[in-house]
Formats: sequence, C-alpha cells, structure tokens
Amino acid sequence: MKKVLITGGAGFIGSNYVHHHVEKYPQDKVYVLDFLTYAGNLDNIGTLVDSGKVTFVQGDISDQEFINKLFATEKFDTVINFAAETHVDRSIIDPHVFVNTNVMGTHNLLLASRDNNVKRYHQISTDEVYGDLGSGTKDYFTESTHIKPNCPYAASKAAADLLVMSYFETYKMPITITRCSNNYGPYQFPEKLIPFFFRLASEDKPLPVYGDGLNVRDWLYVLDHCTAIDLVVQSDKYGEVYNIGGHNEYTNLEITKHILRFLGKDENLITFVEDRKAHDRRYAMDPTKIEKELGWAPSVNFDQGIKKTFDWYKENSAWVSKLMERNQKPLYSTAVASKTPLKSTR
Repeated sequence: MKKVLITGGAGFIGSNYVHHHVEKYPQDKVYVLDFLTYAGNLDNIGTLVDSGKVTFVQGDISDQEFINKLFATEKFDTVINFAAETHVDRSIIDPHVFVNTNVMGTHNLLLASRDNNVKRYHQISTDEVYGDLGSGTKDYFTESTHIKPNCPYAASKAAADLLVMSYFETYKMPITITRCSNNYGPYQFPEKLIPFFFRLASEDKPLPVYGDGLNVRDWLYVLDHCTAIDLVVQSDKYGEVYNIGGHNEYTNLEITKHILRFLGKDENLITFVEDRKAHDRRYAMDPTKIEKELGWAPSVNFDQGIKKTFDWYKENSAWVSKLMERNQKPLYSTAVASKTPLKSTR
C-alpha cells in the first residue's frame, strides 16, 4: 500500500486520474488536495469520497504553512501535482494568481516532498511551455525542444518545470515531468473550447472563433493521458521529461465544424472574433520517447473520443448546469462578448 497525494484532483484531468488510480490500485490510500476554485468541483470525485475510497482535503498549495503541516502529518509516498491555474485568457487578465499558484505552489510541494522523503514527485505540465511551432512546418515538440513560453500561463508552468528539474539535480529528488497536448473528455470545465462550443451550439447560439480559426492543437482523450501518467509514476525512471500527444492535429475551426456536424447544426453559427493576445499558432507533440521507453500508446482515436465526450455531456447536463450556476459566466464567453466580429460565415 502507498499513501498517494493527488493535488488538483477535483479538476478536469486530475479527477479523471483519481478515478483511474483508485480503480487500478484499490490498495493505495489516496488523498485529494484541491482548493476548489472555479475549475475545481468536488462532485467530480464525490462518489469516491462518500465511499471512503478517497480522503479529500481542501487547501491551497500556495499556503506554505498548510502544506508543511499536511506533509509532516501524513508522510506521503507519492505526490502527483495537477494543481494549477490553467486558462490562458485568465492568465492574461490576472497573471499574478498564476505565478502564485503554479510557481510558488509547486515550490511549496517540492520543499515539503524533499523534507518528508517523498519517494516519487510527479509534475503535470503542458505543451505550451515550448512556445509556438508556427505555420507551415512539419516540426514537433520533443523533450529536447527549448522552453520558450509566450503567455503568463505557459511561463508559470515553464518556471515550475525548471524548479522541479532543479530539485532533481541539486537534491537528487525522485521527480518526473509529463507535458501533454490539449485534453478533452468528461469533467472538463465548461469554459474550455470543446464543452463551451458544444453547449453554445446545443442552444443555437453563435460560436465565437478567435482570429481565422486556423490555430492548430494536438488533441488527446483524457483517459489516455491518465494511462501515460500512470506508466511514468510507476516506472523506475527519475529526472525524466516525457511528452504525451495523440497525433490528432486539428485547427480550432475544424473542431468547431465537427461539433456542429455532430449536433446537426448549421455552420452559420460560426462567428469570427478578434484574436486573443499571444495566441500560439501550432502545438504538436512527439511522444516517441514514452512510446519506446514505457510502451504507451493512445487507445482512443479522435472520432471515438469526441463521441464519448459529447455523449457524456448530454448524459450529464445537470452536472454542467450546476457548475454554471455556481460560477459566473465562463471567462471565454465574457472575453469575446465585447469584441466586434471580424467576419461571419453567414
């Protein structure tokens, strides 16, 4: 039995991983630490908490005194850090909270892990730390690609990665890092592109697409991400970075049209709005390292995954409504509502 702390475990990717871990390792004692900000939702893991399979602790990783007491009391074997502010638009409006949570919070976890002899510390990162591949290129991000973030969110995650690596080099801490492409699937906060556009299209409302809609992202079904994390955490690899991606590259416009086709809606719902600041043109991950070293491969292709996702959102409309009532209007819709459309497909 291991005592495992999963921070940010009430969020989108974190909660999916909590379900995966509890199912695969029922003997482990699992703690979930989450501050329950706008994107954290205890309902995501409510059945696990109610059944006693997970112990939930509400708290802020940027609170050093709280983190130190928690670690000293519980003596965790494994720490998996999903906790982060993640939305690019929010980081542009209020970068301070991103530095506080993503950088200072990560450092608090590292200090506590070092001082309490944690046997494995794993950091969840993002492809955005690498910056922009640009248009008209066939290149991919590899683990040796230089870090070159372009927005406050990406910069805060890059800084956290560097801190994690420094603890391996300086203190020989048993750390690993995974950097993943865009995720989609159950429990994703409704302000993110796929669930947000799915909801708007379902209500026959305009879908605001940034710029020309040709920004490219590599999409991965969230449960494939979870299996990759699990392989890394359970491995005997230390001080390593692994890229995770599904070779599912689509433009934002293609994703938008896919949603409309799935729902049987007309493309005249698409409205192009002013592009956001520091909007990287293309991300694409090369997952060769994790495939060769750990035998990982995605099991769900995009068509399968998007159907699973849409079916989940249709079956869990009450979950979406409850989350929307608890929070203000999603930031994405607020950010674009005041922008004058550049053009429309009408």
